[in-house]
Amino acid sequence: MSAEATNPASPGPVAGAMTPAVPRRKARARIDLRRLGRVALLGSAARDRLPDAIGHVVEAHRAHHPDADIEPLRRAYVLAESSHRGQMRKSGEPYITHPLAVTLILAELGAETTTLTASLLHDTVEDTDVTLDQVGEQFGAEVRYLVDGVTKLEKVDYGAAAESETFRKMLVATGSDVRVMSIKLADRLHNMRTLGVMRPEKQARIAKVTRDVLIPLAERLGVQALKTELEDLVFAILHPEEYQHTRELIAENTSRADDPLAEFADAIRAVLRDADIQAEVLIRPRHFVSVHRVSRKRGRLRGADFGRILVLVNEDADCYAVLGELHTCMTPVVSEFKDFIAVPKFNLYQSLHTAVAHADGQVAEVLIRTHQMHKVAEAGVVALGNPYAPPSEEQTASIDGERIDPTRPGWLSRLLDWQKAAPDADTFWSTLREDLAQDREITVFRPDGGTLGLPEGATCVDAAYAQYGEDAHACIGARVNGRLATLSTVLKDGDTVQLLMGQDPASEPSREWLEHAHTPAARIAIQRWLATHPAPAETGAEEAAPDPDGASAPADATAETPFRTAEAPDGSAARPGTADVVVDQPGATVRLAGCCTPVPPDEVTAFSVRGGVVTVHRVECSAVARMKDAGRAEVGVRWGDTTECRVTLVAESFGRPHLLADLTEAMALEGAEIVSATVEPPTQQRVRHTYTVQLPDAAHLPTLMRAMRNVPGVYDVSRAQHHATTP
Repeated sequence: MSAEATNPASPGPVAGAMTPAVPRRKARARIDLRRLGRVALLGSAARDRLPDAIGHVVEAHRAHHPDADIEPLRRAYVLAESSHRGQMRKSGEPYITHPLAVTLILAELGAETTTLTASLLHDTVEDTDVTLDQVGEQFGAEVRYLVDGVTKLEKVDYGAAAESETFRKMLVATGSDVRVMSIKLADRLHNMRTLGVMRPEKQARIAKVTRDVLIPLAERLGVQALKTELEDLVFAILHPEEYQHTRELIAENTSRADDPLAEFADAIRAVLRDADIQAEVLIRPRHFVSVHRVSRKRGRLRGADFGRILVLVNEDADCYAVLGELHTCMTPVVSEFKDFIAVPKFNLYQSLHTAVAHADGQVAEVLIRTHQMHKVAEAGVVALGNPYAPPSEEQTASIDGERIDPTRPGWLSRLLDWQKAAPDADTFWSTLREDLAQDREITVFRPDGGTLGLPEGATCVDAAYAQYGEDAHACIGARVNGRLATLSTVLKDGDTVQLLMGQDPASEPSREWLEHAHTPAARIAIQRWLATHPAPAETGAEEAAPDPDGASAPADATAETPFRTAEAPDGSAARPGTADVVVDQPGATVRLAGCCTPVPPDEVTAFSVRGGVVTVHRVECSAVARMKDAGRAEVGVRWGDTTECRVTLVAESFGRPHLLADLTEAMALEGAEIVSATVEPPTQQRVRHTYTVQLPDAAHLPTLMRAMRNVPGVYDVSRAQHHATTP
């Protein structure tokens, strides 16, 4: 997993890249991993005492968990050191230095003992003769699960798909225990820190995967301490010139005699001291990527742009007290205020954000949070400890499950849902990158009081599939904040969405929905339906398909799903549940063509197409002449005894409020059951509606069309008639 990493001291584009993204709790001498590696090889620790090589890990662990049992760490280190003995990293260091470094990263973030134990062992199954069963026997099921979760799949078995399938496996494991991803992120951070002597092209490949997948995952899991350092390391590799320029800006600012941020911090301390508010005021330097973003946004940087002020207090109420004092005694920049305490981010982040201005025009950003909020902001899910522990009262008091389990956030549940439907590794990999690129989330409310978490830019189509899964195929419309809206409507944070569902379980999605679907769950569900159903006739005739005798003939395209008919007494076939069609081809599957939607008593004809399917057209349909010209033989067809039918109608109208509600009400009063509906975006105040309806009697069709025309604003209603072009 990390045998390709190299010596941290080795030259390369990353050398010197890192400054700590977050000030540590207390100064700690930089650890010499080379020396620790030699200790691992040469030091013979007694079985009953702690090996010297993991002293730093235990020290960092005890800082967060004073009463932790370190015996599992001792045993895990002994097993890891003995199993990796003789293995060297490409830098020439003993391999044991890597699991030690990964474990130290997690220990400094506050990970509990089980995570650290699994971290020490995370490469043993992959790179040594140790088996998962042995890990489970010695350290228990939890450690076994974590080690298995981060173990790569063999390229011998998966070929080029090994990397994407490994990530799929890892994400599925993360769905049950987020500590799997915590170990992977720490593992990648150490590899990125030690990437200097790799070939440039390999550095770039690893950096791109880190940028596209692991950094967004770190952001979504709230592990900012890892995310910011990974961003800087990727920045140094993929954009060396911009990185060097940013380094020079930071160095130039550091050499300044005056420090505006220090003046702001002193002023804030004085304000809070006078208000008798206990608070810790710190200067928080921006990391490299943050400085680069600010410089692109604001142009020339001033001293206060190189960092932010962090105010830490004890209680939630103190956060608002600090905010009130700052806004009263200093000049606030109101547009910069954000309350992430009342409305936390989807990655559990909580803080108050504001900004205050100095007399010289400089502006300092201020973050206000409690010490516990700060711990979660830095370490994210790592700070939450063991997900197997009983949930707290705060967790169980959540409303709808989106935040009931903070180790299983809503975005992760949705990711796990759609990955099951991804047909292959390439689709999964590309869709995962697209999903993770949507780094902002909105919350919309359902009429029943529940919520849906969706990526920014999501539409009613996305909301339908998020709420109903593949049953959303039957969605015919939506109300947003009480008003009728098209399914293409883009939702905003806080909207209330009521989805209108048809009653026919065989309803089908519109192909246009793909243009409005932003979430992987919606796109994959629609694409999977389209892949298993014929293309509609709007695109013209299907490509010629070979008949069994080898001849080539054009196949008919329809919008209807094929259905298997029951045999009539005379041996002909009839379609159940709609108008009976009797064809002179026993046992055939019959379709009513979607291009002309024939219903009784239309004059009809039929043609046999590939797969033994017979399609029925109105005789005036443009497809009939085309198929006759192609030499396709007609099949005898007539309407059966039943009069029930399904038909597609197109209504054209002027846009006005409540038009959709009035139109659907008029159709319902005539006994029409709406199977599916599409409302196109208005063009020059004109709206086109397409409805597929089920009628108990085809004789009611003229009455239905007349009732629709009588709706104010509707100026035409017609049967669907798609003119297919000759290819």
